[in-house]
Amino acid sequence: MVISHKTLLLLFSSIFFFSTPFILPIHSQLLPILDDADIDGDHRDTYIIHVEFPSKFLSGEARERYYKSFLRPISSSGEQLMLYSYMHAINGFAARLTETEVEIMSKMEGFVHAHKDHDYNLHTTHSPDFLGLHQDHCFWKESNYGEGIIIGVLDTGVVPNHPSFTGEDMPLPPAKWKGICDFDRPMCNNKLVGARGFLRGCRDSPVDDDGHGMHTASTAAGNFVANASVLGQAKGIASGIAPKAHLSIYKVCYKHCRGSDILAGIDQAIADGVDVLSISIGGKPEPFYDDHMAIGALAAVEKGLFVSSSAGNTGPRESSVENNAPWMLTVGASTLDRSIRVTVKLGNGEEINGESAYQPDNFPFKMLPLVFPGEKGVARAKTCADGSLDTINVRGKVVLCETGGVNNGVDKGLVVKKAGGVAMIIMNQEKQMYTVKARAHVLPAAHISYVDAIRIKKYLKSSPVATAGMLFKGTVYGSPVSPSIASFSGRGPSIVNNGVMKPDIVGPGMNILAAWPASAGGTAFNMLSGTSMAAPHLAGIAALLKASHPDWSPAMIKSAIMTTADLLRRDGKPISDETGNTTNYSAMGAGHVNPSKADDPGLVYDISVDDYISYLCGLGYTDRQVSAVARRHIECSSQKVITAEELNYPTFMLNVDAESQKTITRTVKNVGEDNAVFTVQVDAPEGVEVVVYPERIEFSKVNEMAVYDVYFTAGDTSERIGSVSEGQLRWVSSKHVVKSAISVTFV
Repeated sequence: MVISHKTLLLLFSSIFFFSTPFILPIHSQLLPILDDADIDGDHRDTYIIHVEFPSKFLSGEARERYYKSFLRPISSSGEQLMLYSYMHAINGFAARLTETEVEIMSKMEGFVHAHKDHDYNLHTTHSPDFLGLHQDHCFWKESNYGEGIIIGVLDTGVVPNHPSFTGEDMPLPPAKWKGICDFDRPMCNNKLVGARGFLRGCRDSPVDDDGHGMHTASTAAGNFVANASVLGQAKGIASGIAPKAHLSIYKVCYKHCRGSDILAGIDQAIADGVDVLSISIGGKPEPFYDDHMAIGALAAVEKGLFVSSSAGNTGPRESSVENNAPWMLTVGASTLDRSIRVTVKLGNGEEINGESAYQPDNFPFKMLPLVFPGEKGVARAKTCADGSLDTINVRGKVVLCETGGVNNGVDKGLVVKKAGGVAMIIMNQEKQMYTVKARAHVLPAAHISYVDAIRIKKYLKSSPVATAGMLFKGTVYGSPVSPSIASFSGRGPSIVNNGVMKPDIVGPGMNILAAWPASAGGTAFNMLSGTSMAAPHLAGIAALLKASHPDWSPAMIKSAIMTTADLLRRDGKPISDETGNTTNYSAMGAGHVNPSKADDPGLVYDISVDDYISYLCGLGYTDRQVSAVARRHIECSSQKVITAEELNYPTFMLNVDAESQKTITRTVKNVGEDNAVFTVQVDAPEGVEVVVYPERIEFSKVNEMAVYDVYFTAGDTSERIGSVSEGQLRWVSSKHVVKSAISVTFV
């Protein structure tokens, strides 16, 4: 039976009438039932809606029902539109709406005004804010900013007297804490509860003489620090993702990071009582039985620790992802919506936007001679390597340097400055495309994209007397193309895990401001980029989730993060890569982390250590090799053996050939609410038919389990061999959308 819109509205009005002591106004026009297809291309923003109110005596519940009468019925996506139902400040509500929905609503009786929400007084170094974590935000507040959780950071150590690590206003660590402090003086406190150094079998100083460890530790759980900036830019309140979590530092990297030292750090962290491990270390992918970090991580997971690790910085090359074990969260790097802008003006009038954290007040804008030392193809001069400018006249000029070579951007500036150059433009090579870094340079500089590098080289060839000037415009927020994937972020597919999708997730890893041991231009903070910066963001989020859901296993936390990830940029378009084009699962994993959604995922996929052992046996390892990873005697002949496809992972990754059929079984646990009903939706990868049974799963209470099967059928694949096709499976309820990426490779 088909029910008309009019019948639905009359029925709704009748129900509402009998639940309230007055008659609601009847809207002069019907609000049509809009599905996602009706608003294709529209992007949801938060709007504040003002409405007339029929009676000041309405109860809160009745008032909210009245507000909801202005909203369209929930779409097939299951997205909840209303964010707030105001009771005192205004007559109205806040909701996530499209422009089309607001326009329709504006014609309804009782509508007064709609205004798009916007930010007021941005007071943060921004990555928490970019992730939707504000000091009064529900998730941050309800998780108590990670209080009671201990994050262990394996890295290059820490300088304990930094303001990010003071113990002021921090509670005592939980009673389970057993760690110690290895500083020469008693420098630990209620924030920095432990610090150890591991160097070739000896306990060594945990003091950070590199900076990397402090940066990652403060990103995960640094205190709120007012007036933080890098050279006056990105000014605001610095904060880790879990600012009330405790930190225990394990220095395992000195001049080198050795597997034995890393294992010692993990071993100690487990003994100390750590809850979350942040490991921004990686190496050449190896079988798990030769991967010390993977072995240690499995031990940690078996003890209930969550492990967040970096995906590596050798992208965008295919299969460059590191830290491939399915029991670890592998994190790629994405961009923020913040830039620290430098505009380069060329002598022909063209303007090019670049970035630099060094924004001098006393550098006047004037056109200066522009020179490219590598114009004749000499590699060292192209990248401004040390000594390469000694025989080239760059004095008083703006010098062009390409990325790459033996030195980084700041070191290139030292070379230019030593040779007499007054400013520098760093030009991306093709593989970096639009990924540009804002560094604390030693002279006026701008880092520009590969596309803009082509423009500037073309200008050089066309002009016998090339000139350029620089305008420093400071910190700019609101880039619509964020988040996008950084060019360096490690890419899948993995070459060692036999078909588990990696990376798992992406998080902020470009131009991240965090603590620094030495003064970077007179500040205690510095700006770095890398998947090393992304992993501690996710470690902090895991700490918040662990505080909010202490009964969740590491796999459940991981599932919650992955199945609620965002797939769209701020402008409503699909997340892009360094080229500006839509990216794929090999670059972004399940998508960009959304902490607030991860706190309420609806369903989760859990995995036990026994499941991981069955998976290891399925990799074809010998009993001894599996035993090495499992840290106990294993005979695969007596184990249930499963393939990577069969592991109860939150994503699907499989190979298919001509006329093949595969059935994959998954188990989900309800962590949402009692009496929950989920219906399946599938966007099948092109070239494959996907059927799910059952299509509907029902739960009478929380923590119930359900099993479903996914049937994949391929036809003639001859024209697709070697290609990859992607899709998505979603379990949708009235409150939740649980997303699983599907990646099919045709073999």
